[in-house]
Amino acid sequence: MTLLRYLIATTILFLVLIQPNHPQAMTWGALRLFPLELPFIIAALVLFGRSFAGYVFRCALVGALGVIVLLKLADFGTFIAFNRGFNLLVDLGLVHAGWTLLQGSIGLPLAALAATGALATFAALIVALWWASGVWAGLPVARTGRVIAAIALLPTAAAAVAEIGQARRAWTLPDTVRNALPGAAFTARVAVERVELFRDTRLDLAAFREAAMKDPMQGVTPLLDRLGGRDLILIYVESYGRSSFENPLYIPTHTSTLRDIEEDLRARGLSMRSSWATAPMVGGQSWLAHGSVASGMWLNTQGRYRALLASPRQTLFHFAQQQGFRTVAIKPAHIFPWPEGDYFGFDAIYNAADLGYEGEPFNWVTMPDQFTLHALDRLERDQTDRGPQVVQVALVSSHAPWVPIPELVAWDEIGDGTIFNQWALSGDPPEVVWRDHDRVRDQFRLAIDYSLQSVGAWAARHAEEPPLIVMLGDHEPARFVSGVQGYDVPVHIIGPEDLVEQFAQIGWSDGMIPSPDLPALRMDRLRDLLLERLSTGTP
Repeated sequence: MTLLRYLIATTILFLVLIQPNHPQAMTWGALRLFPLELPFIIAALVLFGRSFAGYVFRCALVGALGVIVLLKLADFGTFIAFNRGFNLLVDLGLVHAGWTLLQGSIGLPLAALAATGALATFAALIVALWWASGVWAGLPVARTGRVIAAIALLPTAAAAVAEIGQARRAWTLPDTVRNALPGAAFTARVAVERVELFRDTRLDLAAFREAAMKDPMQGVTPLLDRLGGRDLILIYVESYGRSSFENPLYIPTHTSTLRDIEEDLRARGLSMRSSWATAPMVGGQSWLAHGSVASGMWLNTQGRYRALLASPRQTLFHFAQQQGFRTVAIKPAHIFPWPEGDYFGFDAIYNAADLGYEGEPFNWVTMPDQFTLHALDRLERDQTDRGPQVVQVALVSSHAPWVPIPELVAWDEIGDGTIFNQWALSGDPPEVVWRDHDRVRDQFRLAIDYSLQSVGAWAARHAEEPPLIVMLGDHEPARFVSGVQGYDVPVHIIGPEDLVEQFAQIGWSDGMIPSPDLPALRMDRLRDLLLERLSTGTP
């Protein structure tokens, strides 16, 4: 029975130390990894025993392991959603965003139950770690045993440090030494990496703040004068990326819809050009993409986004205001106030509650894209005696969980949006659909197609007095959905020929299908590109 206690205690420590932080490492093969930290931890517990120093060491050990367990879990989640690890300094806001998405997808009761279960599981783990460390600290050994434990600390620590340095390429161990190491110090390595990431992020933010002060467009005039009084409308299609053109699951549907849109719009006298942009992230945090385009700064972390908000950097919308345009943001995903919007230079911000939708929500999605575009017309573009506008629209129908999906209706039948209830309450709920990844991918295919159709129909509706439309994706969805590894999204310019021709001059593809070989511009380059192409003033 005593032997069983030590076996269980060792197993608990072993499993915590080999816990993966990446989905691809979550295999049975992970059980074959021997954690080099384990002998050091056991030797230290035996050495200090039940003394005060032992109590302090156990508190520090359990606390550190508990924090690293959470960091590994956070890594696991952000690798699935965003294809990157978790950054403690800048990513804490994702906790609230994740809770909002979970609550909107499965409802408050189930979300609360899941959160309670997660907290209870973590509390049980801390108790288990405290018990396991206490078992080894209570090992009855004589003075000689503690001397042996003290002697063991040096080689076990040296083995762990050597492996960490080898894995991080700080040094190269001789082959004989490397082959003699029985495992890896993965958990200690995660701790070291997080400390360095925290330090590097602070330095990066300082450099970013300095760069934000230097703006090549500052003082350039005139700007946006080539628009000739016509509106500029930026429309972000949620989760729309290169996967629509490279993944065989999506190519037939999405490219067929784009060709139909192209044929229809050409018949109405509109021109189109397409290319690629590189988003700063995948899977979520759309505001980083929106902010990168608006500011001309590369916002690949929440910390950079916050640093931008504290800077004097002028956005595309500030420049538009200076040239006499009314600037508008249409944000159907915002169910809470958006205080950050004040920074970006909008004359008017319409959050979900301001758009007048009275229909049922589509789970997390507040309203269909067609209603959002109709609300833009009703609230702003159909107003009499108005001036030219620069508008940012962030569509949301193609946001996860991608169920259910509406259909297009006649524009004059949209009304208050209750016509969409027939689809809002149909089909299986997300918790059913998301049990099958193939069903998730098919729902994604249909959701993107609906969003593309909505924008195409809206552009056709305004073909007689067309604005210049910049339609682009914000980012790829999670990798298991996209099936591609890049960060590129399509960019389409739709509108009058004289304006679209400005993008033909830089080699963008004719029509709605961008050439796969076109080089992608980073999103932070798009602000200045739009200002340069649509202005006679030059930096």
